[in-house]
Amino acid sequence: MFDLVLKGGDVHDGTGAAARLADVAIKDGMIAEIGKIKAEAAEIIDVSGLAVSPGFIDMHTHSDFTLIADGRAESQVHQGVTTEVIGQCGISCAPVCSHAAIRQVAPWFTEKAQHRKWLGFGEYLDVLDDTELGVNVVAFVGHGTIHRAVLGGELHAGEPDDVARMAKLVDQCMEEGAGGFSSGLEYFPGILAAPDHLVPMVEVAAKYGRLYATHVRNRDTEYDLGFTEAMSTARQAGARLQISHIQPKFGAPDHAMTHTLEMIDIARTHDGDIAFDVIPHDWNHTLMAAILPKWAQAGSIDDVLKRLADPDMREKIKANPKPMWLIVKARRWKDIVLLNATENKDMVGADFEEIGRMRGVDPYDAVLDILLEEGENLMATMWSSKSFRNSDVDLCLQQPECAVISDTVAIANDGILSDHIGSLSGYGWAARFLQHYVRDRNVLTLPEALAKITSIPAARLGLKARGKLQKGYHADICVFDPAAITSNATARHPRRYASGIAHVMVNGALSMRNGQRTPDNAGRVVREFHPQG
Repeated sequence: MFDLVLKGGDVHDGTGAAARLADVAIKDGMIAEIGKIKAEAAEIIDVSGLAVSPGFIDMHTHSDFTLIADGRAESQVHQGVTTEVIGQCGISCAPVCSHAAIRQVAPWFTEKAQHRKWLGFGEYLDVLDDTELGVNVVAFVGHGTIHRAVLGGELHAGEPDDVARMAKLVDQCMEEGAGGFSSGLEYFPGILAAPDHLVPMVEVAAKYGRLYATHVRNRDTEYDLGFTEAMSTARQAGARLQISHIQPKFGAPDHAMTHTLEMIDIARTHDGDIAFDVIPHDWNHTLMAAILPKWAQAGSIDDVLKRLADPDMREKIKANPKPMWLIVKARRWKDIVLLNATENKDMVGADFEEIGRMRGVDPYDAVLDILLEEGENLMATMWSSKSFRNSDVDLCLQQPECAVISDTVAIANDGILSDHIGSLSGYGWAARFLQHYVRDRNVLTLPEALAKITSIPAARLGLKARGKLQKGYHADICVFDPAAITSNATARHPRRYASGIAHVMVNGALSMRNGQRTPDNAGRVVREFHPQG
């Protein structure tokens, strides 16, 4: 007898193939049968008229600490996500040299969280494993965190012996269950590193057959240098490359996206193994502190705060000729909004032209004032700008190797994380993808779109028995109404859950039933992968 049968749905296997009318049987957390099922089951749920899909895989998030604080992952589960990949853009919660260092490397850190401490990567995964998780979790280890573990906040990328120590630490993390290695070359300390520093670490990922995912150095005026650097690093290391959120930013020439895809095609003719992903909207979000030049980010958080408080240092910061966002240099303050803050919650959702006016200061000073006021919560302070082109996203989505990601965090509009925001679409990225790009604009068919958030990321990551609706696979399943799935999040009201999801199963347990969240949190930390190479 089966544990559960989903009866009469439009079954999408996740490969991009057309849906077929079928039943799906689950037993012991696995998919036991797909077809016309007549055997008995402990429970039968009628899903006629609904799409039955593999659970959505978000292969680029920053939930490293939010899942420790609140593992329910409500914002993700409510839109059908069953697996997250954390540790992206060079930022991971481990390894660290001291418990005090967790705060500096943990994105969206909050003191309210009650948790065991860790040092090593395996210890961190153990703490995560002991948390009731609403989603499965794959954890990459970040170059920035590795750098800090070896060199602290020093303003140099490391001598050869330092790099050798970093590579050895990456190897240890892989042994302990890291699913890949990531870099963030627009962030401190990644901004200090050249390919010479990165290649030995990326070689370790290649040895284990795991991905090298990179937030490239530049996606605006020098986009071609940034992307070719990423391809060169992966080529030298013999690694498979995942270019994170590939769409060029404000300041890039009109042809940047087309040229980038041409460069990737040429690299593939020489055996380059390259894929990429996109965020499904035109807003670009990041750490506010990333706007500071690298010298201003060196050292501890206290060091950064002292520079922000120094009037002469401030003027030097504002004179930075190449800030991470050229939209700041262009003073397009109306297109930049405060996304997440601890001491300035009342201003979240307001644009910086408005914030500057309310405070009676230049918007750039308002930015630096807010960073200073956030104090120890500096690394949890986020902003978002209208920096992407929809036409670039459309073009990427038409490429078969393109996955779709959130670049957000798993949070909830109740509990310890109720004041946090991950991105403007954090509560609705997957829903908006299926709503805006499939139902409303027909950029993709529904089967094509589902592959980009199921089988494509699963295959790229080397996940075992996940990402497809197939007999013998884990029962990570999303049941939804394609005509009704909707993102309800807006800039002013970003904490609204998506709608149109009927049921979500994680490892065979119903985490959503009839559109309502259940108490079940059956997610697991994934530590084993199919070697890729």
